[in-house]
Amino acid sequence: MNASRRRARILDYLRAAQAPLSATALAQKLSVSRQVIVGDVALLRAAGEAVTATPRGYVLDRPRPGLTRTVACLHSGADMGRELTLMVDQGCTVVNVIVEHPVYGQLTGPLDLSSRYDITEFIRKVEENAARPLSLLTDGIHLHTLRCPDEGAFERAAAALEEAGFLAK
Repeated sequence: MNASRRRARILDYLRAAQAPLSATALAQKLSVSRQVIVGDVALLRAAGEAVTATPRGYVLDRPRPGLTRTVACLHSGADMGRELTLMVDQGCTVVNVIVEHPVYGQLTGPLDLSSRYDITEFIRKVEENAARPLSLLTDGIHLHTLRCPDEGAFERAAAALEEAGFLAK
């Protein structure tokens, strides 16, 4: 299979996927290395395809149902899992984390976390790679974009964050 056809197949798999697809999973499906997939995805992005890398794999950006809201949070890195759980337990998906870096400006990390399982896997990857949360770059201050099924879910999430002392004032 030539490279152009392989990239078309990657898009086909992503369009059909109900969950993020890892580079490893795509590599197995297409009988190539993970690195070939990473390169193909970079070329797809350069060509204007809306492929996003999340901690669980690649997704195509597409409109999703629900309300989009933003919360400003402040906490230590040790509280990251608890903060994320408070939001998903109210039915919201944590779309991303955003920090304002003094040199690079706005930095956004896609998350796409909608369950405790997603959070557990995200935390495992953070620990496995000795990664530091983006919020540590800004002394714990950060934003989260949330996708919520309705206004009530957002209000419950905001109230839970406030009660935990995680909402930035």
